[in-house]
Amino acid sequence: MENPIYTSLTRQSGLLREMQVVANNVANLSTTGFRREGLVFSEYMRQLDRQEAPLSMAAANARQTYLTQGALTMTGGTLDLAIEGDGFFLIETPDGERLTRAGNFSTNAAGEMVTPDGFRLLDVGGAPVFVPGDATGITISRDGTLSADGQPLGQIGLVQPEDPSQLSRAAGVMHQTDGPLQPVTDPVLLQGYLEESNVNPISEMARMIEVQRAYEFGQKFLDREDERIRNVVQTLSR
Repeated sequence: MENPIYTSLTRQSGLLREMQVVANNVANLSTTGFRREGLVFSEYMRQLDRQEAPLSMAAANARQTYLTQGALTMTGGTLDLAIEGDGFFLIETPDGERLTRAGNFSTNAAGEMVTPDGFRLLDVGGAPVFVPGDATGITISRDGTLSADGQPLGQIGLVQPEDPSQLSRAAGVMHQTDGPLQPVTDPVLLQGYLEESNVNPISEMARMIEVQRAYEFGQKFLDREDERIRNVVQTLSR
């Protein structure tokens, strides 16, 4: 196989992965707390042998999570929380601690605040957040302090990775990082609100069309190369 075909195939593979990322963004336009993703393209050189020049190849294996603020929607839910500004909720899962911006919480049978999947929300000390079942009034202040009937019970913790570039999607609206976490200095929580997805539908659809056209152009190039090689083989075999 000739070098232009190798190069085109790596580009086509990257465009296919980008289309999958864009499609996932579009599918989560209405998902609470969803963070838009993008694909990072890079170029690397590969030495073929001593007689030929190095071959330039494309790679698209890294993803970038965009942390721009999503729109805030008032729900009036007592345990619905939206983060304004930086930070993530810290969630305990069987696979380890995870980060999320989705604040649609409820309580389990033990009175602990949990995600829709049943994973526990953690406070500033790393302990589950407990809500008394007999409390008549639950308030959560802007700094995350949870009070029941006027009595403070604890503070919901907001954290963020020291290196945002190490943030990656674990599943759905959950994220993880290999680096250390740090508490948010001035957390801002809004009770009775939820943060919407930060995906811009217009820009995502425009990007989808652009990627599709680029893929079609690459496919036409491969078809022409295939036809050219066939013609050469037929000519030489006569």
